Amino acid sequence: MDIVQYWQAVLAQQPQQMRRFFDPEAAINWHNTGEQFTAEEFIRANCAYPGRWNGRLERVETLPDRIITAVQVFSRDGRISCHVTSFMQLRQDRILTLDEYWGDDGEAPRWRQQMQLGRALGRPQGQTLLP
Repeated sequence: MDIVQYWQAVLAQQPQQMRRFFDPEAAINWHNTGEQFTAEEFIRANCAYPGRWNGRLERVETLPDRIITAVQVFSRDGRISCHVTSFMQLRQDRILTLDEYWGDDGEAPRWRQQMQLGRALGRPQGQTLLP
């Protein structure tokens, strides 16, 4: 499976392109909101999400039947930025299960800043997915 093409289709909200990456029995789980989707429901939800999007592929880990990605997803107008970690189980090179964990990007909580814990983390320089 070409993971760059998959993420390009997702970010460009291209349903026809997205469909080719999913097994007919695929199940998609968004754990942060406790939702499970069929592939078609996932595609509809993704493509109906308001705004125009881009992203940066920051990390890819591959196993024989799994792909794990970390992607920064951001609105093209610069107002929204988040990260998603996606665990994809494959069957015949198509996604059978997709478990995703989404989180908004932002500053450390005030209480940690006040305690002067940690230091700024430089953002990984990954591949920007759309022109």
